[in-house]
Parts: sequence; structure tokens; C-alpha cells
Amino acid sequence: MTDAPPGLRVRGLRAGYPGRPVVHGVDLTVPAGRVAAIVGPNGCGKSTLLRTLARLHRPAAGSVQADGADIWRLTQRRAARRIALLPQSPRAPEAVTVAGLVRYGRHPHQGLLRQWSREDERAVAAALEATGTAELAGERLDRLSGGQRQRCWLAMVLAQHTPVVLLDEPTSALDLGHVVDVLELVRQVAAAGRTVVMVLHDLASAARWADTVIALRDGRVLAQGPPRDIVDSALVKELYGLDADILRAPSDGSPVVVPRSGPRH
Repeated sequence: MTDAPPGLRVRGLRAGYPGRPVVHGVDLTVPAGRVAAIVGPNGCGKSTLLRTLARLHRPAAGSVQADGADIWRLTQRRAARRIALLPQSPRAPEAVTVAGLVRYGRHPHQGLLRQWSREDERAVAAALEATGTAELAGERLDRLSGGQRQRCWLAMVLAQHTPVVLLDEPTSALDLGHVVDVLELVRQVAAAGRTVVMVLHDLASAARWADTVIALRDGRVLAQGPPRDIVDSALVKELYGLDADILRAPSDGSPVVVPRSGPRH
């Protein structure tokens, strides 16, 4: 047993590739029921960090605990019951239906002594319902719009029924309406008690929908905390080399990043 709290806890994480360190000594804690957004410029190590958290890339040092268990001390199947990853550009088998895709999320729960069950059916049905895709269950994934497909991929991840969910740029290539739909769904997932960590390119979206922003540059955490506390013009300048004004949203006071015109320095 462990006294570690539920959620995601990372300590001293270092990761990279032969001759090329990428992630340097990352510490972070995201409690259950919270959303954290990792932001930073291209090539700063966001995806490598997420893949390491998902047990797809072995770290050089440090630990990753998901819901109180060190994922590198678990078998791959047991780790997949603790933490799930939706990659940036997921691929599905040709002509798969939405229901067929979502069923893939139940694979970590299968085994020689445990085949498909009513529990699996309930998990798939609940994931379809939560993402508003139940009416699409019989449709082919490749015939849906980008926003619909992304909700279906999220349903697959939810069906995996892990306490920790990792999302790599879940809003990429979506229009504004679908971006809002996906991020509102992310909030609902966290409200149901799961921990969500996502990589976002858009700092404004991270500041609006995340409880915690983790600002990464050159594989190091520059700042982390509630958006209202850390998102300011100095952080924007340090992350992106961009001058910006920080306004406050009238509805909730979340930071709104307004870039200033003119060349970057």
C-alpha cells in the first residue's frame, strides 16, 4: 500500500534520447478532479514529457505515480488501467465503427481469464453517453467530421476507465466551436473525479480551461500554478519571445493573452 494521494505525482523526471536530453528534472502534482495544461514553444519537450508520463518512453531518472502507484513498477497491462493517453494524431483501423473504436479502450481489462463482460458494455455505453457520441455508435469513424472524430477518440480513452487521462493537443485542427466543445468535455471528465493532463499550444485556452498551467521551455518547468497566478506578460515573453498584454475575462477573471503588434525581439 502507499500513502501517496490520488492523481498524478511526478518527481525529478528526466528523459530524452541517446545523446540528447529533452526533459530535465520535472516535478509536478495534479490532484484527482483537476485539469492541468502543459504549454510552451514548439520543441520544448511537451510531447516527450507526456509520452514519459504515459509509460511509452522510459525516463532516465525520476518517478511517475498514477493514483498512488509507480507506473514503472507495474506491468504494462496494470499501468494501462491507471493511466491512458490520447496521442496527437491517433490512427484507427480502416472502416472501424465508432462503437468498435470505443471498445478498444477496454483491452487493458481483458485477459485469458476475463473476456468481454457486461461491465465492459456498461463502460462503453457510459463513454459514448458522456461524449455525446451514442447516436454515432454505428457510424464509420472515417465518415465523421473532425470534431465528431475527436469526441469519439475521447470516448475510447474514457472507456479505458483510468484515474489519470493524458491528452496530447486534443484541440489541434479543430475550429473554435469544436475546441470549446472538447475543452468543456475535458472539464466534465475532471468533474467526475479523474485527473486530466493535456498539452495545448494555445496559452489562452489553457488559461481559460485548466486549473493548473505548467509552462515548459527547453525541457524545464519555468512556472506552474493557477493561471491567474502565473500567466502574465513576463511569462509570455519568456516562453514565446512575444510582447503581450494580459486582460481579465469579464465572466470569471481568467487571463486573456492579447499579443502586441510588431516584430518579435
